[in-house]
Amino acid sequence: GCCALWADHLREAGFPVEVNDRRDLMAFKARLGVPSDLVSCHTAEVAGYVVEGHVPATAIIRLLETKESIKGLAVPRMPIGSPGMESGDPASWPVYEVTAFSPEGRKVFARYR
Repeated sequence: GCCALWADHLREAGFPVEVNDRRDLMAFKARLGVPSDLVSCHTAEVAGYVVEGHVPATAIIRLLETKESIKGLAVPRMPIGSPGMESGDPASWPVYEVTAFSPEGRKVFARYR
């Protein structure tokens, strides 16, 4: 479903993607430092960063270019209109945020519609 569509979104942006289904997904997320309130349906590792949920490829590219000192990016839950969650009329899609997180805190990294 949506996880495969998100992986396709990353492939289309030029990222190599390897999918690993895990039985210990919540423990894996915790080991990587994903805060429990930012959890979504899938987790990725990109160049040492954690990418949680339906983060757009453009946000990941920006992170790799800026090399911010953070743990990772997250789009919690599964917002309509995010990559892999496109359905219905795009004009009705809500704005959603990409959150940058680290042990030191959080900030809005980007907003999308």
